[in-house]
Amino acid sequence: MRSFMNAAEYSLTPDAPLKSVGVIGALLIVYIVWGSTYLAIRFALESFPPFYIGTMRFTVGGLLFYGWLRMTGHPAPTPRQWRSAALLGFMLLTTGNGAVMYAQQWVGSALAATMVATVPLWAALFAGVWGRWPQRLEWVGLAIGFAGIVLLNLEGDFVAKPLMALVLVIAAASWAFGSLYSRRIDLAPGMMNAATQMLFGGLFMGLISLARGETLDAVPSLKSVAAIAYLIVFGSIIAFSAYVWLVANTRSTVATSYAYVNPLVAVLLGMTLAGERIGAVGFAAIGLVLVGVAMLLNASRSTRFG
Repeated sequence: MRSFMNAAEYSLTPDAPLKSVGVIGALLIVYIVWGSTYLAIRFALESFPPFYIGTMRFTVGGLLFYGWLRMTGHPAPTPRQWRSAALLGFMLLTTGNGAVMYAQQWVGSALAATMVATVPLWAALFAGVWGRWPQRLEWVGLAIGFAGIVLLNLEGDFVAKPLMALVLVIAAASWAFGSLYSRRIDLAPGMMNAATQMLFGGLFMGLISLARGETLDAVPSLKSVAAIAYLIVFGSIIAFSAYVWLVANTRSTVATSYAYVNPLVAVLLGMTLAGERIGAVGFAAIGLVLVGVAMLLNASRSTRFG
């Protein structure tokens, strides 16, 4: 049986050379860039509403990426692959990422990143839908990780806005479920998969933005514009592509190891560049979540199913 995280995202090649320069470089991109996007979202929100940000981020990024792929000879997706991209674009980007941007209007970047780091916990539970329930060590990791979630909700931001904790839980759960489901549908090969998902993620966020009546109240600041440019180029095109490449060329435990690192990067950047403060309860919760995720990822190396 494959491990629960071997059901994540896209098809995997477990025997890929993990110590190659390409793998190390892709990991560094995902670790640092995705950890920094939470702060970039916070800066973008100073001038732009949340789904307006997502519309620009994924529409522009998707169009540029798709156009480049087509110009370099990649075939266009089939109608069935377009439908699959629409489904995943909604679950992963519109719900998974859009909910994070919405919540970050009231929740700090470090706490948001920690809540999103629970994706492996939800993936372990959702794997039971396809017949693989967690083993004993994984249940322990789940218990510790979810204890961290409960403790995290005692942190100041979530006490003030408890609904935002629920929004972030939905974001993480949607990303996990979409990742697992992606192995059971027909997807465009390689980077075209990432490009088409971004196109639909931007389209759906645009519809939500219009429905919410999002508008710009003033001329955007240079910092906010730069943050959106960073999200488009680095957060979407470069980091998302690096992640797609990792899950196709490494073990899933390696590809999903970003769950360890992103909250730490977000905490460091949030405290140094945005003046965010986290109390002792918040740090304890972050520790529990990361320990739970670590136990799940380590257990997945020795557990097989499928």
